[in-house]
Amino acid sequence: MREKIIAIYDELFQRYPSLEREKDNIMKTFEIIRSCYSNGGKLLVAGNGGSAADAEHIVGELMKGFIKPRMLDKEFKEILIQINKDLGVELSEAIQGALPAIAVVDHVALSTAFLNDVNPKMSFAQQVNGYGTKNDVFFGISTSGNSENIIYASIMAKAKGLKVIGLTGRDGGKLKDYCDTCVIVPETETYKIQELHLPIYHALCLMLEEEFF
Repeated sequence: MREKIIAIYDELFQRYPSLEREKDNIMKTFEIIRSCYSNGGKLLVAGNGGSAADAEHIVGELMKGFIKPRMLDKEFKEILIQINKDLGVELSEAIQGALPAIAVVDHVALSTAFLNDVNPKMSFAQQVNGYGTKNDVFFGISTSGNSENIIYASIMAKAKGLKVIGLTGRDGGKLKDYCDTCVIVPETETYKIQELHLPIYHALCLMLEEEFF
């Protein structure tokens, strides 16, 4: 593994020693997402409240440059320019490489229609059913590990053959039983759990960017 990736990983535990106990699970999380992207998959991310904001934050770091410019390769730039010389040049200079990720918390018309017509607790599961394909990963964030909509979505993800990653606190709750790996931070209060979630997913996004760009 690249030295830079290991440096990012090690720095996380230097800055947040309490996360040392989750060292193996954090690396396993990275390896699952790396395999997903290496095989043409995408990341589906969900959470509630502050964790919904975290889901959007993760997608924001993956879908554009985080700390690297992620320039497009020369061949693709040439294709853009062949289609339209002027606009293709603009696109080739501005567009950045992306790691495909979708926050399933964002689709208001779909989610409100489903919660009104069917079951509000299964809206995320419906989107996992619609978006999820082979090689994808579902990333469920729940500070308690017991968010019912996250658990429904995790069950759907496993049924469709997706890998499931959990990011939780306390004792991991019921969610950990459906995860291929579950990072359980050593806090019990919601805001303190969320404060430790952020450096974990920042480190993961940095490691993934280093791997693919």
